[in-house]
Amino acid sequence: MSTLTRILVVDNNPLNVEIINQCLQRDGYRVIRAASGPSALALMQQHDIDLVLLDILLPERQGYELLQQLKTDVHLRHTPVIIISNADDQTTIAHCIASGADDYLTKPINAVLLRARVNSSLDKKRLHDSESHYRHELELFNSRLQAKIQAQVNEIVSAHLGAIFATSKLAESKDPETGAHLERLRVFCKLLAEDLAGYKQYAADIDQEFINCIYAASPLHDIGKVGIPDNVLLKPGKLDTQEWVVMRQHTIIGANTLRAVAEKHPGNGFIQMGIEIAECHHEKWDGSGYPHGLCGEKIPLAARILALADVYDALTSVRCYKAAFSHAQSRQIILEGAGKHFDPAIVQAFLRCERAFIDTKQRYTDDADEVHVPLEPSRLLRA
Repeated sequence: MSTLTRILVVDNNPLNVEIINQCLQRDGYRVIRAASGPSALALMQQHDIDLVLLDILLPERQGYELLQQLKTDVHLRHTPVIIISNADDQTTIAHCIASGADDYLTKPINAVLLRARVNSSLDKKRLHDSESHYRHELELFNSRLQAKIQAQVNEIVSAHLGAIFATSKLAESKDPETGAHLERLRVFCKLLAEDLAGYKQYAADIDQEFINCIYAASPLHDIGKVGIPDNVLLKPGKLDTQEWVVMRQHTIIGANTLRAVAEKHPGNGFIQMGIEIAECHHEKWDGSGYPHGLCGEKIPLAARILALADVYDALTSVRCYKAAFSHAQSRQIILEGAGKHFDPAIVQAFLRCERAFIDTKQRYTDDADEVHVPLEPSRLLRA
């Protein structure tokens, strides 16, 4: 037996402690004495105690109180407690066992029984400590493994996002006047989503995952423009009816492209949001949008958020078919579109984030966007 094994004897009679000490010395145990419940608890909080021999009949019910304290303390409750007492009635024994005692011995002490019970209780404690140690080591191993896996997943996701963003930039590159559009757009979407998340009606829909997804997926909104012919996409003048039919197909092309990705990677929330954004960002609150004429909350929330962000950036940026509007002009157009083009709640979120929108626009400015034009009653924003 280890000489470091400490046994705490809680008894206010020094003679009893000495008898126990003599019985256990031959096994190499170190016996420590406490004369009261409070002093025993203090010793256990200061030292590693492997087992407690407790006289349950200490004055003022200190024995019962100490047993209860030990078995309700998260750090001490696994320390075995053997009750030693003059009382040998079944009611007292049953009460102690029910309170968490591991064993019970009556006085006068039988040395053979004492050593047997002590060794048995310590064996159980060593088994418990060993299991706890291996459980802790397993948890640490699992934690490190999960961290390593997560790091690898993050690396893969980052690479995928980079590839998708590059593809989105390819679509954007077909329109050389759009500049930092994608960078601005995802910041705008994040600002709106974070603002809406603070309101009760959106608590079930907008969490941190939603915010992360819309920031990452927003560049996918016009990915379908890769499939639109340049003579339509880059036409400086007004599109005719047939050209509008072609232009509107970019929403379907983009959504179907991402659905093909989703089939290979089912359950991916980022890709699913990308599909919703690509397909529905030109839908309008009043049902007059395309490609499906959805209205109100039938339009996915992410698409409703992006719709406002996209229009704001289009208004305040130079395009091949228009000069840039000022923030004030663009703000007025968005206010006029509340309940028609835009979800009114998202318009209110835009107003609350107005300063941040201006700052973002200035941070990712295109030189050509410094040209402004007067506000006109009739405007046509190209898809």
